[in-house]
Amino acid sequence: MKLRSLAVAASLAAFPTFAVWAAPLAQGFDQETVGAEPKSFSAAVGNWVVVDDGGNKRLSVNGSKWSQGQTSAGLADKARALYGERYAEFLDNVQSYAYYPIAVTNEIADFREGTITVRFKCVAGRIDQAEGILFDVKPNGDYLTLRANCLEDNLVLFKYEKGRRSSVKWIRNTPTPSGQWHELKLTVAGSKVEGFLDGKPTLSQDLGHPISGRIGLWSKADSVVYFDDYRVEPAGR
Repeated sequence: MKLRSLAVAASLAAFPTFAVWAAPLAQGFDQETVGAEPKSFSAAVGNWVVVDDGGNKRLSVNGSKWSQGQTSAGLADKARALYGERYAEFLDNVQSYAYYPIAVTNEIADFREGTITVRFKCVAGRIDQAEGILFDVKPNGDYLTLRANCLEDNLVLFKYEKGRRSSVKWIRNTPTPSGQWHELKLTVAGSKVEGFLDGKPTLSQDLGHPISGRIGLWSKADSVVYFDDYRVEPAGR
């Protein structure tokens, strides 16, 4: 694990920040290993594993093993690979969010403006069937997420700051039936964020400050969700 983390850290250092990074990212999981954690994402909290879904490889968050929240194996090494000397700040905060599984993409160190899209399918979960786009992830573990929930039929923009969660905006009556594939999309332009479900503009909010930080995927509690086709488009593409 330590050797792998050092390799990830070295590769991260070679990437420019998103502000000058011009190529879009299209992240599928065909090259990943079924039954293993993804190589393209750092699983910080929860159980993230590549699964076979009818002959297709997907990234799954499996909350069926969730019990009072748990951080991911080797979290300290992963945090160090993502944030170097500031890893302890990140480590302390995400451990306080152990109710909320997160996986951080390794390839983009600083997303500021553009579009993030992912397809998801809710598979199981008695308490929750929640899935989201993680963004504005800071070295101290603060972050934002745009999340849908197949049990609640709503779309919410949440803020996680200094160990506390607060809602920024709720949109109700947004059905995403379990067992079906859906698309969640986030666009960021300056301080304005917009959320789309299955191609329909659903949420809009001005945060009052620019976005800058890592990105990834988010979930909650006992959710079992499959993800695929994670795509990032820089602004102006």
